[in-house]
Amino acid sequence: MNIILFDDNEVRRHLLPLTYTRPTALLRVGITTIEEKWKAMLGDEHTYSYLTAAHLKAKFPLKAKSSNLMVAGHIVPTRELVRQVLELNDGEALFHDNELIAYNGDATGFDNKQYSHKVYVEHAPIALHAPYDIFINNGQVIKDDFARLTQGRTSQPLPGNAVIIGDPSLIFIEDGACVEGAFLNTKEGPIYIGHDVEIMEGACVRGPFAACHDAKVRMGAKVYGGTTLGPHCKIGGEVESTVMIGYSNKAHDGFLGDAVIGERCNIGGGTTASNLKNDYSEIKLWDYVERRFVRTGLQFCGLIMGDHSKTGVNCMINTATVLGVGVNIHGSGFPRPFVASFQEGSSNAGFKDVPLKTFYSIAERVMARRGMELTQADKDIFASIYNISDRYK
Repeated sequence: MNIILFDDNEVRRHLLPLTYTRPTALLRVGITTIEEKWKAMLGDEHTYSYLTAAHLKAKFPLKAKSSNLMVAGHIVPTRELVRQVLELNDGEALFHDNELIAYNGDATGFDNKQYSHKVYVEHAPIALHAPYDIFINNGQVIKDDFARLTQGRTSQPLPGNAVIIGDPSLIFIEDGACVEGAFLNTKEGPIYIGHDVEIMEGACVRGPFAACHDAKVRMGAKVYGGTTLGPHCKIGGEVESTVMIGYSNKAHDGFLGDAVIGERCNIGGGTTASNLKNDYSEIKLWDYVERRFVRTGLQFCGLIMGDHSKTGVNCMINTATVLGVGVNIHGSGFPRPFVASFQEGSSNAGFKDVPLKTFYSIAERVMARRGMELTQADKDIFASIYNISDRYK
């Protein structure tokens, strides 16, 4: 099959700044990205590509054929959902209410919404419509991913000096991982420890929790359920209900909760991001489509951080703060709860643009630490974001 992971453009814009730099399907929720879930359930033998924003197409190209299976990149698949997708005949589309989940057919039918027949899902799927949907659903999706990824497999043995609270069968350790002297609690959900992960001595981890390959939990860290560390992420201090997509660090003390952190981010030592207002009132969060702060219905929401953003030491972050791509916050005081992409500064000194040349130089040094390079395709994406006329709004 030729499978195309498509972005619903309206949904993609509501998921900014996280989708400035990636197709929706490359967002991480649970243990794996949404794309990895579709591949695991549909099969790796197929051809996969993306229908995404114009500025992302060079890095994430579309490979369309006369017949394609189009699946929505913001929908978290389940076995039952995949079954319904695979049963679609030519020209048929699968919906939940008015939301398109999948379409089997040619590009013309998809572009013109000309479906021979509409089929409706039997159960509402988990779908990402706003950044906070990632951490809200993360605990449940970790449980689902854990069951799928560990089925029929045997974990590496638990070290004798680890303290296990709850069912040890809900802990799965991949090759190369080190969990000596850690406290692991599975009473509220499973704990997945990926290849070459290190959970250092004295760290306290409660499930549902996932650490993808090469992640690190530092000594004495307190990690609560609903937390996922993407590849090469590092955490310390106190973390709760947080998803780090990959290659980002919060290595020191400070609190982070009900948050989503993009790639190549760094949270300085002592930085604390509030996730609850003092008056316990409903959270409002910046929305790039509405260009204003909108009601969420939530009482808890922390930091939403775009790729390559950073905070200095001892920064204080307001409840429900959105930082765009390439933001650098430092100094004392609370910055405003929305900072547009490629801005640097503080609440006291104000903010200014970060020149692209300066941003590229920093990004190159950050990526070189992981043996990676900033490609021309990456630079073109950042330049496109930089030139978006409404990035300040």
